[in-house]
Amino acid sequence: MITIYGSPRSSSGRCFWTLEEVGAEYANKPVDFKANEHKSEEFLKVNPNGKVPVLVDGDFTIWESMGINLYLAEKYKPELLGTTPEQKGLSYQWSIWSIGELQPPLIEAFIQLVFVPEERRSEEVIEKAKAKLPSLLNTIDTTLCNSKYLAGSVFTLADLNTASVVEICDLIGYSLEEYKNISAWRGAISERPAFAKYKKLCE
Repeated sequence: MITIYGSPRSSSGRCFWTLEEVGAEYANKPVDFKANEHKSEEFLKVNPNGKVPVLVDGDFTIWESMGINLYLAEKYKPELLGTTPEQKGLSYQWSIWSIGELQPPLIEAFIQLVFVPEERRSEEVIEKAKAKLPSLLNTIDTTLCNSKYLAGSVFTLADLNTASVVEICDLIGYSLEEYKNISAWRGAISERPAFAKYKKLCE
């Protein structure tokens, strides 16, 4: 049995989505951050970083959401990584790019808008973060000019991992209306049964 630590409404969400995509049975173990469960001796044995998500599959433990997703795809549904070396390469490329390039400015804005009280909020930080987004989003939009998905005509982990980061735009109220290809891509993704199950978990 697989156990995943974390909430589908956090950065762990992309792992819940992947679990639904690969069809693996799993149990969820929430971690109460307010009670400092993530710093408890018991949890630190699972992840010494004191963070979620963490996935335990039998005797194997893995943390970091992108690493978890790559593992799940490789073990339970390899075609989700792609069926050619090129598609697999793109799955890794977009996963690394989305977490390393696109997510940081989105999280900077998210922290200010969601966690920082309005009177202490830094508009400068928010605007600087948002100013980085157009070129990054154009990278996705331009790629989607020539294909339905990021690695070609089929949905892969490239799409799942990248879309899970793009979702943060919704949380900070950043409009994607001008990015027509991204909008069409997200529309296609939203029709996937596994995505619907994942979103249901977030309610």
